[in-house]
Amino acid sequence: MRLKSVVNGKKKYLEDVSDEAFSQKMMGDGIAIVPSNGQILAPANATITMIFPTNHALGIKTDDGIEVLIHIGIDTVEMNGDGFESFVKVNQYVETGELLVKIDLEKIKESGYESDIMMIITNMNEYKTIIKSKKDQITVDDVILEIV
Repeated sequence: MRLKSVVNGKKKYLEDVSDEAFSQKMMGDGIAIVPSNGQILAPANATITMIFPTNHALGIKTDDGIEVLIHIGIDTVEMNGDGFESFVKVNQYVETGELLVKIDLEKIKESGYESDIMMIITNMNEYKTIIKSKKDQITVDDVILEIV
């Protein structure tokens, strides 16, 4: 089962993220991307399972049953949705590459927050292995995670 990147940018390992909940993999394993643009896209055909009211985090469940938390930024919940625009609703079906959220990267940086976008597999206990992309520069066309 393969997941494409949700955004163009630079790969970052979870262990290097400045938020302990992510770096310690408390919610699951995955990867982070330092975004180079503000369009967050669906990494696979999936159903939207959760959208945080501030639009900085959402959950999806792929057709293959992989549950993914897409979390935009570190502590960006403090922005109360300013700079985050959702294009999806809970229970909506999306296809790979479909626009989920637009973010204002400059506003995030100006507000003093890191823009790292985490892709966390929250049901890792159902899988044996997660293979992470070896590429440093990632595009939305790249498979970034393979779950087996």
